[in-house]
Amino acid sequence: MTKTSSKNTLERARQVLEIEAQEILSLANRLDDHFVNAVQLILHCDGRVVVSGMGKSGHIGRKLASTFASTGTPSFFMHPAEASHGDLGMITSNDVVIFLSNSGKSDELLSILPVIKRIGAKIISITGNSDSELARESKIHLSAHVSQEACPLGLSPTASSTASLALGDALAICVLDQRAFTAEDFARSHPGGSLGKRQVVRVRDIMRDLDKVPSIKEDALLSDAVLEISLKGLGFTAIVNPHSEPIGIFTDGDLRRQLSKKIDYEKQSIREIMNKNPKTIFDDQIIIDAINLMDFNKINGILVVNRENKLVGAFNMHDLFKAKVI
Repeated sequence: MTKTSSKNTLERARQVLEIEAQEILSLANRLDDHFVNAVQLILHCDGRVVVSGMGKSGHIGRKLASTFASTGTPSFFMHPAEASHGDLGMITSNDVVIFLSNSGKSDELLSILPVIKRIGAKIISITGNSDSELARESKIHLSAHVSQEACPLGLSPTASSTASLALGDALAICVLDQRAFTAEDFARSHPGGSLGKRQVVRVRDIMRDLDKVPSIKEDALLSDAVLEISLKGLGFTAIVNPHSEPIGIFTDGDLRRQLSKKIDYEKQSIREIMNKNPKTIFDDQIIIDAINLMDFNKINGILVVNRENKLVGAFNMHDLFKAKVI
């Protein structure tokens, strides 16, 4: 690829991103009470949120249904073509149906709209055409109109599908917010993923037990620290006072830095060269707290204490990988 073609590619990419970003910002500025009413309708829905759309709108709809379901709102996607062949039986009068169609003229949606209204389900439509039949026949219509597509031909849904996706995400997040949906709630619907594990796994669930944690007394020597680090293989050793409270930490990195110094390993006091006030975490905290603490302080291991500040365990990045929480 020549420099000229590479430059043109980057310019086109930036243009696409800028167009789509501008359309989303324009959409944000147009939000009104219709959006608030849509949030309230979903929030007070006694049934489920059923999302439907054809083509690219269908792909957006599947993602939206998944987002609602994972954030505390029972939801599923219904293909409009399959709906007229029996799947309408999945809809009840307690449900809210969200239709997505950029034109607002999708025949597949319009053909099932009267049946859904007879069932008694409430309809929210997200379209790019406020004058469309779908918009007029819905209980609540949300405009996802865009002034231009990112596609230079103006044919492929690009900015319009992005706008619908962003508007749908805004709906789901506002409903989540008003439900007071918590990280623990999220984890219950994501038990198999690292995101969920981070919210339910406690530090004590993955930490190494105290008998496997390198630990030396505060009056120990550097030679004792080297031996303890080597024996336990955690990459560091805790230094504790007579009450088993960690007052320092000495890592293999600290050891390497000491190699350039002329010191006597059998005489050098660990208290003089240890890192004082080591970072610790309580054993009953969730693991995401530990991950954030380690990321913020750029450390690879951490000491675990109980609520009496006594050393009870430790772990490093390898333990986090092994537990599949990162």
